[in-house]
Amino acid sequence: MIKDMDTTEDVNKQLERLGYNMGIRLIEDFLAKTGSGRCLDLKDTADKIQTAFKMYLGVQPNVANWSAAGDEFSFILDTNPLTDLVEIPEDLKNLKYCNLICGAIRGALEMVQLEVQSWIVQVKLQKYFHHNHE
Repeated sequence: MIKDMDTTEDVNKQLERLGYNMGIRLIEDFLAKTGSGRCLDLKDTADKIQTAFKMYLGVQPNVANWSAAGDEFSFILDTNPLTDLVEIPEDLKNLKYCNLICGAIRGALEMVQLEVQSWIVQVKLQKYFHHNHE
């Protein structure tokens, strides 16, 4: 992708799109395997996303930084399998490799009629994601 696209920002957008397409497909598998019903609120959504992280990535993020309105929260990953075997060279320090995860969350939730924004807050470690419900 880096060779095919003009800017790191274009690559970041493409990574998010790839994740989005994965999320669209993963949600059916998740619902079938867990028997989950409709989310009751955003806290329930966060719990189910934690379960999905455990199922598909083998890690469980901590939920933190809830907004006063209860419509935003963060996931904090102590370990991230997407970054364990990846080294990003200094000249690509703006590459957001974990945009795949942000896109997967957005795609999966959109398929269950929940529109969200998801982004990486702490780019340096690429282990800190933030979400809010629009």
